[in-house]
Amino acid sequence: MADARVVSNRLIDLASAAGDTLTPMQVLKLVYIAHGYSLGARGVPLIPNRVEAWKFGPVIPTLYHSIKHWRDKPVGQIVTTGLEDFRDGEREIVDAIYEAYKGLDGIALSNLTHQLGTPWAEVYRPDRANIPIPDDLIQHHYKGILDAQ
Repeated sequence: MADARVVSNRLIDLASAAGDTLTPMQVLKLVYIAHGYSLGARGVPLIPNRVEAWKFGPVIPTLYHSIKHWRDKPVGQIVTTGLEDFRDGEREIVDAIYEAYKGLDGIALSNLTHQLGTPWAEVYRPDRANIPIPDDLIQHHYKGILDAQ
């Protein structure tokens, strides 16, 4: 299992190799989506980091605090700590998510992750901050997406 910052570095590398860049919002949402598809397809988390429901959708706080200084500019590499290796199949999930969603900007990705019926919508409350989004809720949602395909 890789730290969310390791997953983000992989996404940034993929974008760079394609001559593109990613904003912090894109990085946050792509890591979350990759985590969701890992849970939905394999039943195991991609990242060990906590996911929370914030005003503008699901956020991984450790990743957010590592990249927030980029604001709306392209994110460069992030110094990582903790778990830094991908397990079997994880890199492939990250690569597939990048390919599937690379054409969407941060707003479009954010809109996808906080529609009605998403894990974020299930737990978000405007009067509360930092509400955890349980992996089992994320898994159920993304398994449903995969089953419908």
